[in-house]
Amino acid sequence: MLAYLGIAIVVAAVAGGFAFGGGSLAALWQPAEYIVILGTAFGAQLIAQPPAVLLETARQLLFIARRMPGRDDYLELLVMLASLFNFARKEGLVSLEPHIENPAASPILSAYPGLLQDARALGFLTDTLELITSGSAISVHDFEALLDLDIEARHEHDLMPARVLSTMADAFPGIGIVAAVLGIIITMSHMDGPPAEIGRNVAAALVGTLLGVLISYGFFQGLATNLENKAAASRTFLVAQKQVLVAIQRGASPSIAVELARRSLPDDVRPTSRELYEACRARK
Repeated sequence: MLAYLGIAIVVAAVAGGFAFGGGSLAALWQPAEYIVILGTAFGAQLIAQPPAVLLETARQLLFIARRMPGRDDYLELLVMLASLFNFARKEGLVSLEPHIENPAASPILSAYPGLLQDARALGFLTDTLELITSGSAISVHDFEALLDLDIEARHEHDLMPARVLSTMADAFPGIGIVAAVLGIIITMSHMDGPPAEIGRNVAAALVGTLLGVLISYGFFQGLATNLENKAAASRTFLVAQKQVLVAIQRGASPSIAVELARRSLPDDVRPTSRELYEACRARK
């Protein structure tokens, strides 16, 4: 919700400050300037980006208010992985196959609805567990390299919308100048008109410059950074899984594996050792 709050504050600050200074908000409503600026920006992206990237950008913007994983989410992830591999340690890796094939019916995975709702994290886990349970001969080094490759591929995909918005943010001031120049051309063609009409035309042209700069720095730069932060958080969530999976492949016990993953987390989302211990103990 902070994203929506920030957008509301930007609009209120600009419109409120303008009105407080004696300006008329009606003067900011210049449909022609909006058409030029927004239409040009959208058309430029149709030229530059493949349809899949544009669709992913729209999808991420629809969920711009989605929160990033917090301390509780990471605690739930680590406890789930500890429970899963404690079970496999007792029953054998083959016993994980029913849990992989139908996670929603798994008595272990279904106890953690947050993970089941995260298709990206769940898919990463089940794909990796399928590799582990298949008995494929793969060294720990190659196994870790494979997971790193998977994580980076997913991260690059997540970053594409942020790059689209960043590119648009860089372009908006220039597009605003184009709209302003078109307004000046219109003004010059009415130089024989009364001063009031000329003034209105100049004001309309200046709105184009204002919109270009405002949309760039007031909205799109912030939206691009927001999506970058969400992509980084998604990557960190997968890296935490990777740390556990690699440690298990190296022969570490589940308790040691999740502790290694816990220590790899940033301070703001890292549960304490005591919290992890108590959560795992409660789960047992």
